[in-house]
Amino acid sequence: MTVFARRARASAGRMHPELSLVSYTLLGHLEESGGGRRATDLAAHYALDKSTVSRQVTALERAGLVERRLDPDDHRVQVLHLTEAGRHILAQVTESRRAAFRERLADWPEEDLERFAGYLERYNTWSATGTGNA
Repeated sequence: MTVFARRARASAGRMHPELSLVSYTLLGHLEESGGGRRATDLAAHYALDKSTVSRQVTALERAGLVERRLDPDDHRVQVLHLTEAGRHILAQVTESRRAAFRERLADWPEEDLERFAGYLERYNTWSATGTGNA
Protein backbone atom coordinates (compact mmCIF):
# COMPACT_ATOMS: atom_id res chain seq x y z
CA MET A 1 0.00 0.00 0.00
CA THR A 2 2.91 2.33 0.67
CA VAL A 3 4.24 1.77 -2.84
CA PHE A 4 0.74 2.37 -4.22
CA ALA A 5 0.49 5.69 -2.34
CA ARG A 6 3.96 6.80 -3.46
CA ARG A 7 3.14 6.00 -7.07
CA ALA A 8 -0.14 7.89 -6.83
CA ARG A 9 1.68 11.00 -5.58
CA ALA A 10 4.35 10.69 -8.26
CA SER A 11 1.85 10.13 -11.05
CA ALA A 12 -0.18 13.18 -10.05
CA GLY A 13 2.73 15.43 -10.97
CA ARG A 14 3.11 13.74 -14.33
CA MET A 15 -0.59 14.06 -15.15
CA HIS A 16 -0.59 17.84 -14.93
CA PRO A 17 2.29 20.05 -13.80
CA GLU A 18 0.00 22.50 -12.01
CA LEU A 19 -1.67 19.93 -9.77
CA SER A 20 -0.33 18.07 -6.78
CA LEU A 21 -2.15 14.97 -5.62
CA VAL A 22 -3.73 17.01 -2.81
CA SER A 23 -4.86 19.71 -5.26
CA TYR A 24 -6.32 17.12 -7.61
CA THR A 25 -8.11 15.46 -4.71
CA LEU A 26 -9.57 18.75 -3.45
CA LEU A 27 -10.72 19.74 -6.94
CA GLY A 28 -12.29 16.33 -7.42
CA HIS A 29 -14.14 16.62 -4.13
CA LEU A 30 -15.46 20.05 -5.07
CA GLU A 31 -16.66 18.67 -8.39
CA GLU A 32 -18.39 15.71 -6.73
CA SER A 33 -20.10 17.94 -4.17
CA GLY A 34 -21.61 20.08 -6.91
CA GLY A 35 -22.72 22.95 -4.71
CA GLY A 36 -19.33 23.83 -3.28
CA ARG A 37 -17.76 23.30 0.13
CA ARG A 38 -16.25 25.36 2.91
CA ALA A 39 -12.52 24.95 3.46
CA THR A 40 -13.25 23.70 6.98
CA ASP A 41 -15.47 20.97 5.49
CA LEU A 42 -12.59 19.86 3.26
CA ALA A 43 -10.22 19.80 6.23
CA ALA A 44 -12.64 17.68 8.24
CA HIS A 45 -13.39 15.32 5.35
CA TYR A 46 -9.72 14.58 4.69
CA ALA A 47 -8.62 14.83 8.33
CA LEU A 48 -6.19 17.60 7.45
CA ASP A 49 -5.15 20.63 9.43
CA LYS A 50 -7.10 23.76 8.47
CA SER A 51 -3.85 25.59 7.69
CA THR A 52 -2.85 22.85 5.22
CA VAL A 53 -6.15 23.16 3.39
CA SER A 54 -5.94 26.94 3.52
CA ARG A 55 -2.53 26.89 1.77
CA GLN A 56 -3.83 24.50 -0.88
CA VAL A 57 -6.96 26.56 -1.46
CA THR A 58 -4.94 29.77 -1.73
CA ALA A 59 -2.72 28.16 -4.37
CA LEU A 60 -5.78 26.90 -6.26
CA GLU A 61 -7.33 30.38 -6.10
CA ARG A 62 -4.15 32.02 -7.41
CA ALA A 63 -4.14 29.51 -10.27
CA GLY A 64 -7.73 30.47 -11.06
CA LEU A 65 -9.04 26.96 -10.41
CA VAL A 66 -11.35 27.72 -7.48
CA GLU A 67 -13.22 30.77 -6.29
CA ARG A 68 -14.83 31.76 -3.02
CA ARG A 69 -18.47 32.79 -2.96
CA LEU A 70 -20.61 33.93 -0.08
CA ASP A 71 -23.06 31.34 1.15
CA PRO A 72 -26.51 32.66 0.21
CA ASP A 73 -27.91 31.37 3.52
CA ASP A 74 -25.14 32.78 5.70
CA HIS A 75 -23.18 35.72 4.32
CA ARG A 76 -20.46 35.22 6.93
CA VAL A 77 -19.46 31.93 5.29
CA GLN A 78 -17.37 31.58 2.13
CA VAL A 79 -17.92 28.52 -0.02
CA LEU A 80 -15.39 27.18 -2.51
CA HIS A 81 -16.46 26.43 -6.07
CA LEU A 82 -14.61 25.20 -9.12
CA THR A 83 -14.05 27.76 -11.83
CA GLU A 84 -14.39 26.85 -15.49
CA ALA A 85 -10.58 26.60 -15.64
CA GLY A 86 -10.68 24.25 -12.63
CA ARG A 87 -13.25 22.04 -14.34
CA HIS A 88 -11.16 22.01 -17.52
CA ILE A 89 -7.91 21.02 -15.80
CA LEU A 90 -9.69 18.42 -13.68
CA ALA A 91 -11.20 16.90 -16.85
CA GLN A 92 -7.75 16.84 -18.50
CA VAL A 93 -6.14 15.11 -15.54
CA THR A 94 -9.01 12.65 -15.19
CA GLU A 95 -8.73 11.68 -18.86
CA SER A 96 -4.93 11.35 -18.57
CA ARG A 97 -5.35 9.04 -15.58
CA ARG A 98 -7.96 6.95 -17.38
CA ALA A 99 -5.70 6.64 -20.42
CA ALA A 100 -2.82 5.54 -18.18
CA PHE A 101 -5.02 2.88 -16.55
CA ARG A 102 -6.27 1.66 -19.94
CA GLU A 103 -2.66 1.35 -21.10
CA ARG A 104 -1.52 -0.50 -17.97
CA LEU A 105 -4.45 -2.91 -18.06
CA ALA A 106 -4.66 -3.44 -21.83
CA ASP A 107 -2.94 -6.85 -21.74
CA TRP A 108 -4.79 -8.20 -18.71
CA PRO A 109 -7.14 -11.14 -19.32
CA GLU A 110 -10.84 -10.40 -18.80
CA GLU A 111 -11.04 -12.62 -15.70
CA ASP A 112 -8.16 -10.74 -14.06
CA LEU A 113 -9.85 -7.40 -14.82
CA GLU A 114 -13.11 -8.64 -13.30
CA ARG A 115 -11.33 -9.86 -10.16
CA PHE A 116 -9.35 -6.61 -9.89
CA ALA A 117 -12.55 -4.53 -10.30
CA GLY A 118 -14.25 -6.60 -7.62
CA TYR A 119 -11.37 -6.08 -5.21
CA LEU A 120 -11.37 -2.33 -5.86
CA GLU A 121 -15.12 -2.14 -5.29
CA ARG A 122 -14.75 -4.07 -2.05
CA TYR A 123 -11.87 -1.87 -0.89
CA ASN A 124 -13.65 1.37 -1.82
CA THR A 125 -16.85 0.27 -0.09
CA TRP A 126 -14.94 -0.49 3.08
CA SER A 127 -12.91 2.73 2.83
CA ALA A 128 -16.02 4.84 2.34
CA THR A 129 -18.10 3.24 5.09
CA GLY A 130 -15.59 1.64 7.41
CA THR A 131 -17.50 -1.60 6.99
CA GLY A 132 -17.30 -4.52 4.64
CA ASN A 133 -15.41 -7.73 4.23
CA ALA A 134 -11.95 -6.23 3.73
